[in-house]
Amino acid sequence: MKRIMACILCLVMVLSLVGCDVKTRDDVEGGGSGGEKLDTIPLTLLGQAANQKDLNVIRDLLTQQGFDVTINMQPDRGAYMSQIDAGNYDITFTGWASISGNGDYATRGIFHSTGDSNLGDNIHDDRLDALIDEACTLVYEESVPLYAEIEQILLDEAYIAPLYVGRKVEAYNKDVVDGDTIGIYAARAEPFERYDFVDESKRDTDTLYLWQIENYYTTADPIKSNENSTYMTNFNMYTRLVNFNDQMEITTESALSRDYAVAEGNQAFYFILRDDIYFAKVENKQAVDSGERVGGEDVIFSLGRAKDKDSVPNHATYSLHENIDTIELVTDLTELENTQESSTGKTVLESLSDTLDVPVAELVGDKNSADNASGKYQVIKITAKTAFPQMLNFLGHHSGSILSKSQVEKINTYDVATYDPAVDVAYGDPATVSEGPDYDNQIYASGPYILVYKNDYELVMQKNPNYMVGTEFEPKIKNITIKMIPDKDSALSSLRSGEVHVLNSLDVEKDSVVEGDAKLALKTTPGIAEKHLIFNTSEKSVCSDVNVRKAIQNAMDQSAFIAVYENSVFPATSPINTIMDTGCTFSPDPSLVQGYLKQYFDSKK
Repeated sequence: MKRIMACILCLVMVLSLVGCDVKTRDDVEGGGSGGEKLDTIPLTLLGQAANQKDLNVIRDLLTQQGFDVTINMQPDRGAYMSQIDAGNYDITFTGWASISGNGDYATRGIFHSTGDSNLGDNIHDDRLDALIDEACTLVYEESVPLYAEIEQILLDEAYIAPLYVGRKVEAYNKDVVDGDTIGIYAARAEPFERYDFVDESKRDTDTLYLWQIENYYTTADPIKSNENSTYMTNFNMYTRLVNFNDQMEITTESALSRDYAVAEGNQAFYFILRDDIYFAKVENKQAVDSGERVGGEDVIFSLGRAKDKDSVPNHATYSLHENIDTIELVTDLTELENTQESSTGKTVLESLSDTLDVPVAELVGDKNSADNASGKYQVIKITAKTAFPQMLNFLGHHSGSILSKSQVEKINTYDVATYDPAVDVAYGDPATVSEGPDYDNQIYASGPYILVYKNDYELVMQKNPNYMVGTEFEPKIKNITIKMIPDKDSALSSLRSGEVHVLNSLDVEKDSVVEGDAKLALKTTPGIAEKHLIFNTSEKSVCSDVNVRKAIQNAMDQSAFIAVYENSVFPATSPINTIMDTGCTFSPDPSLVQGYLKQYFDSKK
């Protein structure tokens, strides 16, 4: 099966940290280039309780430089985002994982002025906007210099203070789970259909228990969430046109497409669809086949709403798909015969036919008329507004998930402009899948599993009974439950006791606990999740001044984080550098902090 590298290079970052003596409070009071005492700057550091270790390191580094730091620690992401929206912070600890493996994802959402993840709408830089918009139109090799320039602006203007890059971990009970079915996926959530028990006879009777640290679930609508509480669940509940494998390569494994082709000019993309995926639904808290096939009309509907910022309230992922112009079914076979593929010189028809068991005899518009065994296929064509080679990466993102057009339209009858969450019921609302009086699960899942119900402690999922039946991608285990345990030590205890079978995160100091338990095993690899500080650049914050931002940026001695995490994390430059070797380096230098602070105070005289 054809695979294309998803614009990535390994985490080989040539960064050097400047060895330095961090100043104490006494040094600061006698410091400054002229020896004068500098005033103290109060700072509010915002973060979540799950990141308390990082918050303490940040506070200590800043306190040593004379800042007066107050930690505003929130219990979960919902409360955290409320504080962001209210502007109740000067700096915030956050992070970004470029899970689609491309430069546009690493930049547009968080640094473009229109980005849907531009925290507090903080960064507005015309230079960045122009570079991001240009870089996305180029093939990988041509885009690298522009992403290097973007990275340099982020550092020079101190829009971010990079801290470290973490690792990916899977700790599991090897007596229960077949270790060969455990993979580490940097660019997607773990594919549940791959998991299997050591004892295959237990597939239909026993439950596989997984874990997530977030003890809440925000929505089953994949375009309304881009955060961890829904990531693993939604990724496995919906199929997409393409996927990523464990090497961050784009693939059609376990995807709706059998194959794809990119036309000359990198602006038109063709996908030939499978006919063996059906939507699952829930009846009496059991997954059943809805009888509705997943097809072209659902792709057109789902990606149309994904690219439309106003299609739903609180759209969280629109910037990933805003470059899509049109999505349509191709029913004229001559279009495929007369269009050249971008990189091979073949026609699009020849390229799409490479992996087919039965050649294309007819293109059909009605999804129920598709019959791949007799050569009847559906083909989707997506055209970008401009050349956009990175399109495939975004279609593999969970926001590119395919939903049932008929089911979503049946539920979402409200007016988006006047939407009231207290009155209106939207597709995927958490209350509708939560045990209790409001439970009314109306999800239609196109993926290998469906969320049956949730409560305060777990997310209960079941196998889609009509998903690629008889193929290698048919789910093996019927019942999967995700335990929501917000404390990592408690999660590890649950792994050791057998209440949980797989953990996807583990503090490095706990590795020895896993390695010392005969029934447990551990897999690790460098990750792509980069942690950094973002600044409140509004006039209400002292961080609106670039000298203060640069002072804070240089105070972040990355070796302190490396020491705390026992050499299991790596120096960071930006989210770009975790997937692309731009050649850009960053060396925070605490010896420069007081000079930047002096410039700030001098400007206030």
